[in-house]
Amino acid sequence: MDVISSVLDLSSLGIEGGTLLMFGLLLVLLLTGMPLALVTLLVALLFALGWFGPMAVPLITSRVYSFVSSFVFVSVPMFVLMAAILDRSGIARDLFDAMKLVAGRVKGGVAVQTIFVAVILAAMSGIIGGEIVLLGLVALPQMLRQGYDRRLAIGVVCAGGSLGTMVPPSIVLIIYGLTANVSVGELFTAAFVPGFMLAAMYVAYVVFRSYTDPTAAPPPETRKMPAAEQLKLLRGLILPGLVVVFVLGSIYGGIASVTEASAVGVAGVILSTLLRREFSFAMLLDAALHTLTTVGMIVWIGIGASALVGVYNLMGGIDFISSLIAGVSDNTTVIVLTMMLILFVLGMFLDWVGIALLTMPIFVPVIRDLGLDPIWFGVLFAMNMQVSFLTPPFGPAAFYLKSVTPPDITLGEIFRSLVPFICLQVIAVGLLIAFPQIAVY
Repeated sequence: MDVISSVLDLSSLGIEGGTLLMFGLLLVLLLTGMPLALVTLLVALLFALGWFGPMAVPLITSRVYSFVSSFVFVSVPMFVLMAAILDRSGIARDLFDAMKLVAGRVKGGVAVQTIFVAVILAAMSGIIGGEIVLLGLVALPQMLRQGYDRRLAIGVVCAGGSLGTMVPPSIVLIIYGLTANVSVGELFTAAFVPGFMLAAMYVAYVVFRSYTDPTAAPPPETRKMPAAEQLKLLRGLILPGLVVVFVLGSIYGGIASVTEASAVGVAGVILSTLLRREFSFAMLLDAALHTLTTVGMIVWIGIGASALVGVYNLMGGIDFISSLIAGVSDNTTVIVLTMMLILFVLGMFLDWVGIALLTMPIFVPVIRDLGLDPIWFGVLFAMNMQVSFLTPPFGPAAFYLKSVTPPDITLGEIFRSLVPFICLQVIAVGLLIAFPQIAVY
């Protein structure tokens, strides 16, 4: 290791040259197809040895340990497990059918119904990929069969399924809370209104399109539903509603922490499958293996990003980047817009977990120095990450949906369908910047 550090001797580059080399190396290695976690770990190790020598390596391990040993982090696998069990049960399908009671008489009702279901599923688990796949299997075929405009139907499924980034209990907000060292419960409270505001904007757009464009949606159903059928459908709302009430109610009511509420949620979903006679140990094992894969990916990205940010901080890089961002303008709004632009560009190419763990240790101290609320900035970050789920070339929502759509629906058509919803998301980000009270009411 001494030989490696003496050969590299990166400290002679200075912080400006070191920053350019670090980010250039990250970009080149990512373009080779290497996983983000391995890239960040490798670059962190190279710079630790080349800048400080072997003595810096234990500092990396201590930083990584502080990340993975956080008690709040336990809630992440719990919420992922909730989503995995939901994927494998009929709860979401019955919930979708039950929402006819709410949106059955409105033109574009099935699309509105899809958004309502997306909000409830987001409030149950906060996982995005599973929601989009579920809605793609349940809602999209029904909308296409009834004659909805294809692009409207596709956009509703992807945008609605991505609401899990905003609607508590959002995994995005949990990871932000960990990296920014702020209360996850306060983040959930702050995200509540903006999340439902965005969902309301989607609903308003769907209704507007349905009533102004005759080809966008079929006429509303005029048949009066018998009371017995309404009662049967209503049962599909009871179990999901109780899970949402217990999870969010325990958090907002101060009864349980986020971590404890996540365990309550898992128990609620398992109990729901037992009552519906869908539970099996094979299903639980499959859900647990899916959870292990997903959380393993998050943990490894977290380890790599924590190591890289730790080394960069020791190099003086965070102070350097902070001074660069603060030097953009004397206007705090311009500085925040610059951060949003950086996050937007990164969101086109990187996973949100990596973006959060790489940028928030740099951005949040700047936000605090400007006298702005890091809770508000966390909600703003989550809203920005929702945009990243839809934007090409690597918008995950499009790829999730493509995995379950008919072959005639191309990836290009899916991305074109998302343009109006991306515009709505950008408007929502603008409203949050202009009126912070929406989040920190």
